[in-house]
Amino acid sequence: MDYLFFLIVLIPFIALSSYASARVNSTFSAFDRVPNRSRMTGYDTAVRLLARNGVNGISVNRVRGRLSDHYHPAKRQVNLSESTYGSASVAAVAVAAHEIGHVMQKKKGYLPYRIRTALVPIANIGSRLALPLILLGIILDVSVFAATGSVAGQVMMYVGIALYGTSVLFMLVTLPVEFNASRRAGKMLVQEGILTQEELPGAKKVLSAAALTYVASMLVSLIYFLRFLFIVLSFSRDR
Repeated sequence: MDYLFFLIVLIPFIALSSYASARVNSTFSAFDRVPNRSRMTGYDTAVRLLARNGVNGISVNRVRGRLSDHYHPAKRQVNLSESTYGSASVAAVAVAAHEIGHVMQKKKGYLPYRIRTALVPIANIGSRLALPLILLGIILDVSVFAATGSVAGQVMMYVGIALYGTSVLFMLVTLPVEFNASRRAGKMLVQEGILTQEELPGAKKVLSAAALTYVASMLVSLIYFLRFLFIVLSFSRDR
């Protein structure tokens, strides 16, 4: 019954995640067919915004895929997807400017960005080890505690929960980082004359749709975290 309840709760969030993914693709496709009046491509936009903001030593590269755009701070690269790099659409320049928004966050020391960067290695470890540790802890708790009274299994379960929690925290901190990057993008696009005020709402729709995917992912991760925590607490209560 507990598992059935978990599935009932999870289904709406999975549906939201699917909707968010479909929406970002459909919104990008719609405004990718709308050329911007400045005729600047995603690449042009990234290069101009970097130069106008006094940022040096960042390369702008083309990478494979659609909407695979990202900023790699360690390599000092802004990587634009094939759907963004050479396109002179409203959608393309919005996405490119969003990635430059992340560059500016790093340059200006934006606190949530700094926190997210610090969480990256911990969250990567947590996402890989959390579930194996929880499962191993349950096995040890069932098999070893009854015979020896050892709490090693329980400790392992709580370590797994803590590690998974870092992944949830990472996704939670990601939300203000992404929303802030989008706000920065909108301001820069208008200030530099890349988009007009009339074109800006279209760019905001593209960026808002992309942000929804982060919200959906965070909610799904939170539900799984609460589920794992409930399982561990149930073992402790039964003991």
